[in-house]
Amino acid sequence: MTPVLVRKENNEAAFTMAFTAQDFEEALQKAYKTQRNKFTVDGFRKGKAPRKIIEAKYGEDIFFEDALDELFRQGYPEAVDTLGLKPVDRPSLDFGEEKLEKGKDFTVTVTVTVAPEVVVKDYKGVQVEKVLKQINEEDVDKELETLRNRNARLVAVDRKAQDGDTVSLDYSGFVGEEQFEGGTAENQTLVLGSGTFIPGFEEQLIGSGAGDQTDVRVTFPEDYHAENLAGKEAIFKCKIHDVKERELPEVDDEFAKDVSEFDTIAEFKGDIRAKLEKQALEASEFETKNAVMEKVYAANDIDVPKVMIEDQADQMHQEFSQQLSYQGMNLEMYSQYLQKTEDDIRKELMPDAEKRVKSRLIIEAVADAEDIQATPEDIDSEMEAMAKQYNMEVEKLKGLFDAENSRYLVQDIRMRKAIDFIYSQAVIA
Repeated sequence: MTPVLVRKENNEAAFTMAFTAQDFEEALQKAYKTQRNKFTVDGFRKGKAPRKIIEAKYGEDIFFEDALDELFRQGYPEAVDTLGLKPVDRPSLDFGEEKLEKGKDFTVTVTVTVAPEVVVKDYKGVQVEKVLKQINEEDVDKELETLRNRNARLVAVDRKAQDGDTVSLDYSGFVGEEQFEGGTAENQTLVLGSGTFIPGFEEQLIGSGAGDQTDVRVTFPEDYHAENLAGKEAIFKCKIHDVKERELPEVDDEFAKDVSEFDTIAEFKGDIRAKLEKQALEASEFETKNAVMEKVYAANDIDVPKVMIEDQADQMHQEFSQQLSYQGMNLEMYSQYLQKTEDDIRKELMPDAEKRVKSRLIIEAVADAEDIQATPEDIDSEMEAMAKQYNMEVEKLKGLFDAENSRYLVQDIRMRKAIDFIYSQAVIA
């Protein structure tokens, strides 16, 4: 089977695939062997009826569809590879006006949307200003303050609760005279001012002390997730057990010994500065590299098939849904919170999806133009890094990679090397 290109324009290609009568017969026989157990024929055990008998009972074309699927499954990938096409959508088939028959050669015309052929311009010598990120003493102090807060301890205090304090309390919620489900708790820990509870609840506990009993009056939001409570007024009968404040450690040598491997705060601050400077350098390079790629992107306008953008938007939509699930949410809840439909959210993803597709095509074209390849050493290094990340043996990880995963890995390496190449050719002031 030798494919013949008929036309290729506007990101659409059409080509023919010719099959002989012998090709068709072999595919029919394979289809029969695969599907014969599905047919019941009087006088024969299931799966033992001859092909001619099955065709006589169910129709001569009973195996045509499966045979065509087999021919196309084998021939299509070879055809697009031979013609150098990169399909981005499912193909459509046209068998013409001639009736498909056994014992006859036939030709099918395949039409498919393909990725555009991109010739990238102006990707060498891109001029940008280097993004500089300076580290000062204030940055070091902020990092220390973060560590102080992380190592703070709660200490019981004999005073009334203030904003930022942590209280332990019991509460029971009522709408009218009826106590509602889910509105009761014992020894509940609550940071006042955290916004954990519904609006107005935490503020009313400020000024309460250990042993105090108080009624908290609130109104549930109109969009509250429990419909039976949405928009309703409620009273929470509360009892405070204790009030605690956060006690921050002093920033001294003892603090350094407790939270680091250093004996003095001076040594510890020096280490913090060194790490922040390293991060700043990496961030500067990352942002400068992005500035270079933005200029290359702006210089190359590409006509991208709509299906590629839609597929990318679908992928982003799925990724976003997965991220929400990690936070105990789903798209439906998120949509309700924003008062938008899921379709609205998907539409908002389209501009970013288009940019991602165009950027990927540009980078792939540079990789092709510069013959950038993923070497065996590149692949081994990537595998070692992934194995370390997932705490797996390298050989075990390699065993999990099929041909498709390996192809994605190689392409990802090529893309990153292409970006590094563009960056290496840039003029950075």
